[in-house]
Amino acid sequence: MTIKEFAYSAQQHLQAQTGQSLKRAHIYEFLAASFGFNSFAALCTESVVFQGRQEPKHDSQYNQSLRQRCLELGYQSTIADIVFSEFPPFIAEQRITFTTFSALVVKLRRQLSYHHGYPDWEDDDEIEDEENLADIIDDDWPPLYDDIQQDHFPPDLLSGLEAAAAKDNSYAHYALALIHMPIDVDDREAGIDYWYNQEKSGRVLTGVEKEWSDNYAKMLTNDAKFEFHLREAGRLGNEQALLDLADKFDDPSFFEAAKDLADHNPLRAAEVAEKLGRKEDVHHWLSIAAKAGDIHSILRLIEEFENHDLQSCWTWLYFAQLLGTDLTRDDYYAINEDGSIYDDDVGGPLHVAGRGGINITPLSENQDSLARQAAQEIFDSLH
Repeated sequence: MTIKEFAYSAQQHLQAQTGQSLKRAHIYEFLAASFGFNSFAALCTESVVFQGRQEPKHDSQYNQSLRQRCLELGYQSTIADIVFSEFPPFIAEQRITFTTFSALVVKLRRQLSYHHGYPDWEDDDEIEDEENLADIIDDDWPPLYDDIQQDHFPPDLLSGLEAAAAKDNSYAHYALALIHMPIDVDDREAGIDYWYNQEKSGRVLTGVEKEWSDNYAKMLTNDAKFEFHLREAGRLGNEQALLDLADKFDDPSFFEAAKDLADHNPLRAAEVAEKLGRKEDVHHWLSIAAKAGDIHSILRLIEEFENHDLQSCWTWLYFAQLLGTDLTRDDYYAINEDGSIYDDDVGGPLHVAGRGGINITPLSENQDSLARQAAQEIFDSLH
C-alpha cells in the first residue's frame, strides 16, 4: 500500500465514521500530527513514511496533537473526537510508520558494519526512534548481486527517499548510497564480466549465460547508483558521505573542508587520510582521537608525529596516566600463533606481543609542571 492509497482508505474510513466529508489533504495533516509533526510538509522534510511489515507502536502522547490539528483545520469538536479515537488504530492496522532520514542512515551504517566489516560505524549517536526501524531491514543483509539490496526495502520507503533526494536532501541521498553500496567489490572474480561483454558485442545468450550477463548488468547499475547518490550527498555537504568518498574514490574534499568535520569518528578519518597519504591530516585526526582518550592514538603521536617535541610527548604521557595507562612501562603479553591470547591450560607454541615502555628525556621542573597542567586540562575536558 502506498501512502496515497492509505490516505484514500483513511479518508473513506473517517467519512464513514463521521458522516462528514473530509479533504484528502487533511488526512495527510492528521497523519503528521499523529507522528508528532506540526505539518505534513515538516514530516516529509525530516522523514519518510512507509508501510512496515508489522503494526507500529503508536505513541499516544501525540493523540491530543491530532485532536488539536482537527480543530485548527476547522472541524467541530465532535468530529475531532471521532478522528481522535478512530485514526490512530487505523494507522496501526494499516502498518503505516515512519523513520527520520538520520535514523535510517544510522541503521544502515550499523548493518553494513556488523554484517560486512565496513568501517566501525557503531559509535554513532543513539537515535530516539530506532524502534520504528525494527521492521525495515532484514537481519541478514542481502549477500549476492542477484539479490540487490533495494529489493529488501518497502517500495514506498525507497520512493520516499528518492523524492526527498530529488529535492536535494543530503541524508536521503546518503541513505540511498548506503542501500546501493557494493558488497565485496575486491572479491569479484576475474572474468565476471565475460558474458555481459559477449552480449554487448551482439551475441544472443540463453540459459545460465544470460543469467550471468543480467546479474553483471544489475551489478553495474547498482554501482552507478551508489556512486551517484554518494557524490550528491557529498556535494550537499553530508560529512559522512564526504569521508566515504575519500575512502572509496580517493576524493580529498573531506580533508579540504573545515578541520572539525566528523570529529565523532576521528580514527576512521585518520585511517582514510593515511590511505590518501595526507600526513598532516593523519596527525590532526589522531590528535582528536587522542584527546578523546584513545591510547593507541596517543602512542602514535608520541612515536611518529610529535617525537621532536618533548613538552607535547610528556603531556600525552601524563594524560595517559590520568586515563589509567602508564606508557613508560613495558606491556608484553603471550599470544598464540594466530594472534589470540595465549591460554596456559591449552598450551602450544607461545609468542610474545606488546611493546616496550616509552623512554624519553625528562623535562625541566618548570616544563614538567606545564606538561602536567596541560594533561589535566585535556583530562578535565572529557568530563
